Amino acid sequence: MSRRGLTGIVAAALLLAAPGANAAAPSADAAAPGASAVAPRVRQMVVFRSGEAVTKTVRANQVPVRVQGRRCAAGDGTPLAALVRSRPGRLRLRDFGSCSRRPRDSAGLFVSAIGPDRNRGQNGWVYKVGRRSATAGAADPSGPFGRGRLRSGQRVTWFYCHLVKGGCQRTLEVRAEPEPGGIIATVRGYDDEGRGVAVEGATVRSGGASALTGPDGSARLAVPSGGHRLVASKTGLVRSFAERVEVP
Repeated sequence: MSRRGLTGIVAAALLLAAPGANAAAPSADAAAPGASAVAPRVRQMVVFRSGEAVTKTVRANQVPVRVQGRRCAAGDGTPLAALVRSRPGRLRLRDFGSCSRRPRDSAGLFVSAIGPDRNRGQNGWVYKVGRRSATAGAADPSGPFGRGRLRSGQRVTWFYCHLVKGGCQRTLEVRAEPEPGGIIATVRGYDDEGRGVAVEGATVRSGGASALTGPDGSARLAVPSGGHRLVASKTGLVRSFAERVEVP
């Protein structure tokens, strides 16, 4: 099991959560009194088991959540606050601590289901900030890595982890270099530790144009001049964020 992506409360919850265990769906009411007026604005993507994804830019303001009959709080700048406010589908939470209306008590909150996808055994929902899997719970007031909460402009990826050989599947990232009449795309896949490798056989799409990456992870798409959005995907891996590129 990955000690980066599934440590702390995340690891405990994946190991202890029994199939069929439920928590009440969280509320997405307005922020509780006393919450900061300025919370970080982050880009968030939730990738479901089907491969479908919901991407939103959301401000991670403090938000109340209802868990196991109690009213708790996900604090400003936490990934859970951003997730609740983005409304990707029905959420189910469990509490492995003693959450309350005070965000500082919410470190033990754990996401056990998003939409139709519920945790099963050692497989379940995890999140990354940038390229690395978090090492703390999504509502931990110390932040995803224990060094502070989210910052504006960061990217958060929620995905359903299939644990294989001690880690989750890699998450994809695509970089685009425009050229007259096309785009040169490079795709890399990142493990729980944020270590990247070139990904061969990934599909890169922009509108109706698509191409497969070669051994070096690159592909060329022929597209007209103008603005384009580029996405990379591959079966068994987590799709990339969409990247915008302007072709001369």
